[in-house]
Amino acid sequence: MLERFKEQWARISRLEQIIAVLGWDMETYMPEGGVKPRADQLALLSDLAHQWLTSEETARLIEGAEKEVGGDYFSDAVSMIRVARRAYDKKVKIPRDLVARLARITPRANSIWIRARANSDFRQFQPVLSEIIELNKEQAECLGYAEHRYDALLDLYEPELTTTRVVRLFNELKIHIVPLAREIADRKDSVRTGFLNQKFSTAQQEAFGMLVLRDMHYDFTRGRQDRSAHPFTTSFSPYDVRITTRFSEDDLLSALFSTIHEGGHALYDQGLPLDLVDTPLCQPISLGVHESQSRLWENIVGRSRGFWKHYLPILKTYFPGQLDSVDQEQFYRAVNQVKQSYIRVESDELTYNLHIFIRFEIEKDLIAGVVTATDIPELWNAKYHEYLGITPPDDAQGCLQDIHWAHGSIGYFPTYVIGNLLSAQLFRKAVEDHPLLPKEIEEGRFDALLSWLRKNVHSQGSRYTLGELAASITGGDIPVAPYLGYLTEKFHDMYR
Repeated sequence: MLERFKEQWARISRLEQIIAVLGWDMETYMPEGGVKPRADQLALLSDLAHQWLTSEETARLIEGAEKEVGGDYFSDAVSMIRVARRAYDKKVKIPRDLVARLARITPRANSIWIRARANSDFRQFQPVLSEIIELNKEQAECLGYAEHRYDALLDLYEPELTTTRVVRLFNELKIHIVPLAREIADRKDSVRTGFLNQKFSTAQQEAFGMLVLRDMHYDFTRGRQDRSAHPFTTSFSPYDVRITTRFSEDDLLSALFSTIHEGGHALYDQGLPLDLVDTPLCQPISLGVHESQSRLWENIVGRSRGFWKHYLPILKTYFPGQLDSVDQEQFYRAVNQVKQSYIRVESDELTYNLHIFIRFEIEKDLIAGVVTATDIPELWNAKYHEYLGITPPDDAQGCLQDIHWAHGSIGYFPTYVIGNLLSAQLFRKAVEDHPLLPKEIEEGRFDALLSWLRKNVHSQGSRYTLGELAASITGGDIPVAPYLGYLTEKFHDMYR
C-alpha cells in the first residue's frame, strides 16, 4: 500500500511542479497579453491537482498506508504518511470551485498590481484586492478555526501558528525593539553613507551578486537567476530551483541583499532530500523555516563585519574608482544603518520587524471584516507614522510595494518574524557546534555553515514541525531572547 501511495503522490507532485513552472513564467517572461489564458490554465491545473489530492483513492491509500507502516515516529515512512494526512485533511475542506477561483484570480491580480504600482495608484488594484480578501475569508471559513478567522490563513504558511501567539511574540519584540530603534535614531549621524549616492551599473551589480551566489554554493546547474518586479524564489524540485531579483542603478545594496536573501531560500530547496523527491517529505517544513534560511544568509551572514572584510575589496573591483575611499568599517556601518524606510525589503534589521507588524495588523483586521480594502492606504500611512514616524509619499512606496496580496498570500507576512527568531537561534547553535564559522565567513568560505544547515534543516525535509525542528536542534522552543540579544549586541556595538 505504501508503494501505491508513493505513486499516487508522485503524480500530484509533478502536476504541482507544472503549475509552479507556469507561475514562474508568468512573473518573468510571459507577455501581458497572456494573462487571461494563463489564468484559465492555472485554474484548470489547480482544480485537477486538488481533485487528485482529495480523491477517494488518495484517502484510501493514506488510510491503508497508516495501517501498514510503523516504527519510529520520525522515520521516513511514518513521517511521509503523517505529512500526507495533514495535507489531505486540510485540502479536503476546500471546495473545488474555490480552488479554481483562487487560481484564476492570481494572474489577473498580479498583472493589475504591476500596473498599479508603476502608476502609484492603489485605486487600480483595490477592486481585485477586495475579491482576493473575500476569497480568503471564504477559504478561512472552509478550513475552520478556533478563535480568529485569520488563524486559518496563518496555518497555511506556518502550521499551528495563531493570531494570539503572533500578538504575544510581536508585543514581546516591540517592547525591546521600539526603544532600541529610538535610542539609535538619536545617534544615526555617526553613519556616513554619502558614497552610496552614485549610479552603479546594474550589469556589474548582477555580476557581483552571481559571484556571491556561487560562493554560497547555489548550484547553477540546478537553478538560474532572472529579473522580476518583485524578487522571489520558486522550486519545481531540488533539481530546478530558480531565483529572481530587481536592479536599480541608484541603489547598490537593494539588489545585492535581495539576491543573498533569495539565495538562502534556494539553498534550502536545493538541499531537500533527493532520495525523497515527489514524496510528501521532499518539501520545506513551513514558510517560517524557509524565511529563517533567507534571513540568516541575508542578515546574519551578509550584513556581518566578517562578510565585508572579504567582499568589499572584491566589490571595489566591480566598480573601479567609485568605492576606493571607503574602508571596511564605513561600509559595514552603511549596510547596517538604522533609518526609517518606506520600503520593507530595503529596511534595516532592527526596523524590519516594524514593517511586518504593520502588515499583520492590517491583514488581521481585513480578514476579521473590521476594515475593507478601500481603507488600506489611509491605514497604512497612519501605521507607518505611528511605528516609524514617517508617512509614505505615494502608494508605490506605501501599500503597493509588496506582491504578496496579489498572489492571494494573506497570512504570509508573520512568517518573516518567525524566520528572524529562528535564524538567530540556528546560527548561534551552528557556531556552538563549529566555533570557526565566523573566521570562515571572513575568508568567504561557507562550506561548514551550509553543511550544518544541510544536516540539521534542509535534509530533514518536512519530517518535523517548526517546534519539533527547534527541539531537535536546540532542545527547546523558539524563544525571543537569542534574536533580541543578537540585535542588541550588534547595534549597541555599531552606535556606541
